[in-house]
Amino acid sequence: MAYLVYLDENDVSQKEVSLPFEKKPHPDFEVLGSCRGFILLLRHPQFLVVWNPLTGFSKRISYSHIVRRLKYQGFRLPYSMNLHGFGYDASQDDYLVVVAYRDYERQEDHLECLSLRTNSWINLDAVLPRPLDWFDHNSCGLFLNGAIHWVPSCLKDHRDAILIFDLKERTFSRISAPGQLPISECLFPCLALLGDCLSLYCHNYSSHTTEIWVMKEYKVHSSWTLYQIPCKTFQPLCLSSNCDIIGKGHPFSDKKGYLIYNVRGDLLKHFKNLYCPIRGADAVYTESLLSLPSDIKDKDKKNKRKAGCTYSPCFATRYSC
Repeated sequence: MAYLVYLDENDVSQKEVSLPFEKKPHPDFEVLGSCRGFILLLRHPQFLVVWNPLTGFSKRISYSHIVRRLKYQGFRLPYSMNLHGFGYDASQDDYLVVVAYRDYERQEDHLECLSLRTNSWINLDAVLPRPLDWFDHNSCGLFLNGAIHWVPSCLKDHRDAILIFDLKERTFSRISAPGQLPISECLFPCLALLGDCLSLYCHNYSSHTTEIWVMKEYKVHSSWTLYQIPCKTFQPLCLSSNCDIIGKGHPFSDKKGYLIYNVRGDLLKHFKNLYCPIRGADAVYTESLLSLPSDIKDKDKKNKRKAGCTYSPCFATRYSC
């Protein structure tokens, strides 16, 4: 099952939606990320599906060539990948799926990119970070400012903690974590997008809080700002229209369900009766009427034969979880 959950202080609703699968999906299907109104799904076996829930459009892509190359039939996203991400390259008007993985038999690292404009996989020559094993095998990237961002599952140092892959330049760079971050107490750090700002959060079990560090100015280290939420299992998702923090608690805690806190850490709303997945099979996305570039091309060809009308995409600016 899949649900669209709308959350704000004054607007709360949910509805069940049909997944874009021709057949009943395998129970292990995954939500791998979102970008500009499209959600990236994993469809067993060895398929990715790009889906726009608002328009119903979907596109299926195979990654079976990677399985054949590795000769490992147990290979599957996301668990066999060290890094994966979904983003948009504005310079080429192209949506890209980026994956990095290690061939342990040959002791080689691979970086590949799927272009949804050309419907083809490309081997990239960018130098991968070492060691790649520092990144969790379910490390979904966060898309922001034309780049995909990842953080290791275990921080070793504040310096160069966040890995960035620029989709236009096809190069890696890094951002340092805030120096005040207590690395020894920061377990399983994660990234979130809060009000178009890169955010790093972790659960501090000694203080029973979730520490959320927000980079107010992109790539400006001095702009890291700390917010503390008095819930040790809080997962921030997005900001409300009033700039409060919307997130969810662990399903087996006393604060299960969705919660809204202000930046001072005061609990404003607690929604216990909305659908909230036990594991991370979810994505935050902005509704959009956009089509994929390859889909627009096909429509334009058909329209030219008929009459010659133009296609004008637009965005709906409402957050969904």
